Amino acid sequence: MVELRRYTLLLWLFSLWVLASCEQKAKPEEVFAEYVEDWRQGRYERMYELLAEPVQAALSKEQFVTRYRSIYEGIGMTRLEITPAPIDETKTDGGPLDKRTYPYRVEMDTVAGPIAFEGVVPISKSKETNHKWKVDWSPSLLFPSMEEGDRVFVRKRKAERGTIYDGFDRELAANGTVEVLGIVPGQLGEDRERTIAALAEKLAIPESVIVDKLSAPWVEDDLFVPIVNMTLERLKHDYSDLGGVTIREESTRVYPYGEAAAHLTGYIRPVTAEDLEKHAGRYEPNDMIGKAGLELLYEQRLRGRDGVQIAIVQADGQLRKTLAEVAAMPGEDIRLTIDAELQQSIYYSFEGDAGTAAAVHPKSGEVFALVSSPAYDPNLFITGLSAEQWTSWNEDPKKPLLNRFTSLYVPGSVFKPITASIGLKLGVSAVDEMKAIDGLRWTKDESWGSYYVKRVRDVPVESLTDAIVNSDNIYLAQEALEIGAERFSREAGRFGFDRPLPIPYPFPVASLSNDGIDNEILLADSAYGQGEVLMSSLHVALAYTPFVNNGMMVKPVLEYSDGGPSLGEAWGEPIFDSETAAAMNRMLLEVVENPAGTGHRASIDGRRIAGKTGTAELKKSKGEAGQENGWFVAYEAERGELLLAAMIEDVGSRGGSTHVVRKTAKVLKEYFHGRE
Repeated sequence: MVELRRYTLLLWLFSLWVLASCEQKAKPEEVFAEYVEDWRQGRYERMYELLAEPVQAALSKEQFVTRYRSIYEGIGMTRLEITPAPIDETKTDGGPLDKRTYPYRVEMDTVAGPIAFEGVVPISKSKETNHKWKVDWSPSLLFPSMEEGDRVFVRKRKAERGTIYDGFDRELAANGTVEVLGIVPGQLGEDRERTIAALAEKLAIPESVIVDKLSAPWVEDDLFVPIVNMTLERLKHDYSDLGGVTIREESTRVYPYGEAAAHLTGYIRPVTAEDLEKHAGRYEPNDMIGKAGLELLYEQRLRGRDGVQIAIVQADGQLRKTLAEVAAMPGEDIRLTIDAELQQSIYYSFEGDAGTAAAVHPKSGEVFALVSSPAYDPNLFITGLSAEQWTSWNEDPKKPLLNRFTSLYVPGSVFKPITASIGLKLGVSAVDEMKAIDGLRWTKDESWGSYYVKRVRDVPVESLTDAIVNSDNIYLAQEALEIGAERFSREAGRFGFDRPLPIPYPFPVASLSNDGIDNEILLADSAYGQGEVLMSSLHVALAYTPFVNNGMMVKPVLEYSDGGPSLGEAWGEPIFDSETAAAMNRMLLEVVENPAGTGHRASIDGRRIAGKTGTAELKKSKGEAGQENGWFVAYEAERGELLLAAMIEDVGSRGGSTHVVRKTAKVLKEYFHGRE
């Protein structure tokens, strides 16, 4: 029995010796190799098991794993390479037998670019570790300069959005400042819920809006979280009793010309979930994006590229070290051909009337103005758009949110010069050719049934010039019938119909007819801009440029390139010869210079103004009363400095096209007198 006990004891001691021997096989360099491999593979739980007992006592496995994962995810690490460095044995000789250090080099790719550093892994054995070799971990093994209490901070550096300038370096959309009310979450304390409720009441917004913004992924306790931009109404309240709530001046987008250029500039807004999905990886939840107008059109050029900084920050918020940084790249500035002062002058001349206008340089093609009236104030999208204001815009019968300069309208009588020029070109008519027309109504023959063409002035005998001055529908309808549908469609098509406008801003395509001009009644109506003819105000303006350019229709130019604008390019082949252009120019001068001309109110001393008025009738059947839209196209005939096409809706009870002439005449006089 004694021998058996002795044998059992010896066997137990031998087992302990074997186990101890096995444990001793885990040499320090092997622990280092295992630690590095687990680190490289992201096996943070296994890394934790290799840590010394005092480290584990102060740091739980969950805390350790979470720290590594949150830091690496936060910096957007996509590659991690850890290379053990050669060990200089001469530097280890004579050191403590229970301590070792193993050098290594780390390289990683992050959102701020590559990060590389060198460090050492300290490994020791002690009674606490049962004489096993363990890693003496500290924050410096995350990054060498990191100390206890430090944190890794990723700060986005917002790129400054490019400015949109007009042709005279005036700002149409720029970067300004606005007072922003926000919250520093860490300062809310125990009154968090009460403060949010009180703030929501003062701002007249749902509490959920504030809660959602405080719950954004990027939010941290010590960061300022913008809630709303301040308006005069909101500034009336006192917020000093709400802890954590503060007002700061922040950079923001401003639109100096407000409503006058609203549909042209558009506006920016915070990205939506749909935007984030559509532009995956290019935007973050708190980014802004162009939502309309030029802000949308030039979004990718204007927005620039955000920068990012990865840094180690001390517990007191002081910067310890920048690990990597990519500087923000500002967006590109855009310089347009627009004349902001002319744009504003035209807009204000409308005095709230619903309508549109386009102004161009008839020789160079520079677009000076694109106006839509009434409009909205794009600054409200930045400073804070109330639900009441949004509802008001949407319910306004004049539709201020509708962009009228990109809408198509029936041109009415301002189309007549196109028909007249076709007749002259084809030799169907002549400037002084006289026609006898009886009465205010005309029907070709019995095949038209009850349909007829009417005119305003009963002139028994008149020339083509008279017909343009008097705006005679019957004369132009008869001319179109002589031309014929096929030739009329072909020649009118040269004015850009059924072709996209060669301009980056999105415009609908103008059309002569829905499915071709297939009958005489439609041909007759088309001759004076009714029927199914549809054009935008810009297209109408461009259609008059051949009268100034010896038959060439100029291509519109909206933006100056680096080498200056590409001016005076033709949009298609010449439409007619210089003789026809000169004849049309003389006729259109008569419309304004002749005291009997419908555009005479626009005459200016010292300037030769040519133009054409028009009234487009919108009705479903002959004889019924319908809305009348008034047009006026005018241009400076000698120097060719400006061509303006304006349209105002529903002018039937306000003098028809005379109402448009009266308003635009003031704009023309201010413009030309300001240049003398």
